[in-house]
Amino acid sequence: MDSQTDRGGMSAAYLEKLNDHQRLAVEHGVGLDNGKVGGPLLIIAGAGSGKTNTLAHRVAHLIVNGADPRRILLMTFSRRAASEMARRVERICAKVLGDKAGVLTDALAWAGTFHGIGARLLRDYAEQIGLDPQFTIHDREDSADLMNLVRHELGFSKMESRFPTKGTCLSIYSRAVNAEAPLQNVLRISFPWCAGWEAQLRELFAGYVGAKQTQNVLDYDDLLLYWAQTVSDPALADEIGSRWDHVLVDEYQDTNRLQATILTALKPGGRGLTVVGDDAQSIYSFRAATVRNILDFPKEFSPPAEIITLDRNYRSSRPILAAANGVIELATERCTKNLWSDRESATRPRLVTVGDEVEQARFVVHEILEHRETGMRLKDQAVLFRASHHSGPLEVELTRRNIPFVKFGGLKFLDSVHVKDMLAALRFTQNPRDRVAGFRVMQLLPGVGPSSAQTVLDAIADHADPIAHLAALPCPQRAAADWPDFVALLENLRNRQAGWPAEIGLVRTWYEPHLDRLTRTPRRARTICCSLRTSPRAIHHASASSPSSRSIRRTPHPARPACRYSMRTI
Repeated sequence: MDSQTDRGGMSAAYLEKLNDHQRLAVEHGVGLDNGKVGGPLLIIAGAGSGKTNTLAHRVAHLIVNGADPRRILLMTFSRRAASEMARRVERICAKVLGDKAGVLTDALAWAGTFHGIGARLLRDYAEQIGLDPQFTIHDREDSADLMNLVRHELGFSKMESRFPTKGTCLSIYSRAVNAEAPLQNVLRISFPWCAGWEAQLRELFAGYVGAKQTQNVLDYDDLLLYWAQTVSDPALADEIGSRWDHVLVDEYQDTNRLQATILTALKPGGRGLTVVGDDAQSIYSFRAATVRNILDFPKEFSPPAEIITLDRNYRSSRPILAAANGVIELATERCTKNLWSDRESATRPRLVTVGDEVEQARFVVHEILEHRETGMRLKDQAVLFRASHHSGPLEVELTRRNIPFVKFGGLKFLDSVHVKDMLAALRFTQNPRDRVAGFRVMQLLPGVGPSSAQTVLDAIADHADPIAHLAALPCPQRAAADWPDFVALLENLRNRQAGWPAEIGLVRTWYEPHLDRLTRTPRRARTICCSLRTSPRAIHHASASSPSSRSIRRTPHPARPACRYSMRTI
């Protein structure tokens, strides 16, 4: 095939701005005879090497050359990254296909995170794996609350010797699941201070899994665990894997063993599989991410996957890259690369050692003010940090010195308290067996505490129509004034007369009068109310793409047998 044209004779000018290595990665396995799909590809993309641009061009190049976008699976680290990738693909395709590009890229329906894709597939295959498709999904906070409920029921919260907190317990459980590692190993390597509680933790985790199955909820780890166990069945693995001709994964250095297991089950021969990442950036360790996935990827297949390295950096100057290369070279095992750039600079990076975080903050502020005196505006300066909480001492020092600043980061919209309260009402209506959602929404009422909420949930647990039985129950005495409106809200949501997303408005109307009491400060309450009046579209968009709330608008489904997949022995 001519390097300046793609299949069908269309111009490949849209590839001209790519460097040689980027173009090799984009064109790998595309345009083979008889419609064959190329073998596995590992793209080692150094920092600042145009990784996202290369991956977007590869997806676009596949589509331009006849690949069905409905048969492309693109998995990224975040929903935002998936949305941005889709927009880039459309812009690239538009250079060749014109107005048709939008139609084709709209068909790129399988783009999202591992967890989001897993949630969709589990609903599609729920009947085949014995899972009720009406399941709701707990986020990290909900999962910790449920873990705490089981922890309390087992009496572990009242032991003489302090038992690990709910957050620690959930972290141990999550690491064992995602790393596919025995509990004993996880405790020995990552949580040695909890090793003495191994027997109790096994009991706790068994109770936690049982509670999830009883309440028809999955946590984020389950989305991968159930997906991995589903594709452990060769017939289902073949059926699911055959949905896509091309599977592309971004940020592969931040995946865990469970995700790698899923990938190799979907594409055991590696045909059409592309992973992109950088072993040198494997510093996140989120959900048991391991650098071994990217280091071992080539030899997972026979013949081994092709490796293309993107080593030209477009972001930094040569002195900075020289320092970075020096650090990377110290790794005992790595993918060989040497970052380079044609950007010259006479300024070398500095390594400054200070006594503590307070002194560090003072040093940074001093540098900021020094730069300001040389003519550099405050808005042209930035401070980077690994996690949001690392900025605390710096924020204090900037405020003390009366230096204005803007902080980027913090709670996501869906993680804010008032949005989680609203979503709890919707989730509880859709799945009354979701005790965490019910526990949260009932305690929004004045006079309803943990004991009252638990009593009500216990009373409706075994009824075929829990919402109807809730209306027949005597209301908690101290909540008599607000209980009828609460029950009416649930009945209206269950009847689905308003439709989605108008039901968000119903919840907001019910919720707003409680804000003055819940927030303690009227000014804060008014701010939240303003947010809720303008947020239905945002909640709707988030609910459509977030696995933790996608199930809200589903039709009822008859009860199903318990899922034949349960938590594997850890």
